[in-house]
Amino acid sequence: MTVNSYLKGLASDLVISSDEKSSISISITTLILRLKSYFGSGITNHFQFGSSTRGTILPRKADNKSDIDYMVVFDTSDGKKKPQTYLSRLKKFAENKYSTSEIYQSHPTIVLSLNHIKFELVPAIFDWGYQIPSPASDWVDWISTDPNATNQALIDKNTYENYKIKPLVRLIKYWNACQGHPYASFSLERYIVNQSYWFCSSINEYFYSFWSNFDYSWGTAQYIKDKVDRAKACARKAKEYENDGMPVYAENEIKKIVPEL
Repeated sequence: MTVNSYLKGLASDLVISSDEKSSISISITTLILRLKSYFGSGITNHFQFGSSTRGTILPRKADNKSDIDYMVVFDTSDGKKKPQTYLSRLKKFAENKYSTSEIYQSHPTIVLSLNHIKFELVPAIFDWGYQIPSPASDWVDWISTDPNATNQALIDKNTYENYKIKPLVRLIKYWNACQGHPYASFSLERYIVNQSYWFCSSINEYFYSFWSNFDYSWGTAQYIKDKVDRAKACARKAKEYENDGMPVYAENEIKKIVPEL
């Protein structure tokens, strides 16, 4: 087996199965019904967004932190409240409608953990665009967001790069999961979309290009730097083995970065 065939096969295995998709779809339908019955006119919109709508979500067997991002837009006709008000409302909803499930706040979301998937319920308001709670470190309460902007950017980039970007995103997110999530998945996706991949045509070339260019900032924690440096060294060694006609050794190096499922 070559590095290219191994990465192609692994990227394919990292697509969620039809059974998993079906279970998620049923859970979303149930969530919608329960949101409507609980909040009524108290919410003006609600929708799925994030990696599950971009086709880059990983199956739970590859990442036990895989989740569905779901935005709940609250009515503000009675006045705009602090984010915690809406977070508390979502938490009470989850406790009422999912009493046997694990529920907790993880700023700025409410996490609803079901047997087969987790939901991250994100409270939002609409004020000249969607706004969600800002990070706890910010001085402002709300920040603007465009939940679908990344989707189109990924679609465009994936098409331009001969449909290699989505497989690359899944592979790199799998590495991230194997390393204990040193990076936010969204930031990795955004980085991959914004990079140039000169003269790349096969998935192994895209994989090598990513690791050749990926780097950490000066203030990155040392343990994260070590993880990145190990992956970069393995990718560099694998490419050398391939160039020297030693595919088995090259594949072994790649498996140190993204092991078999």
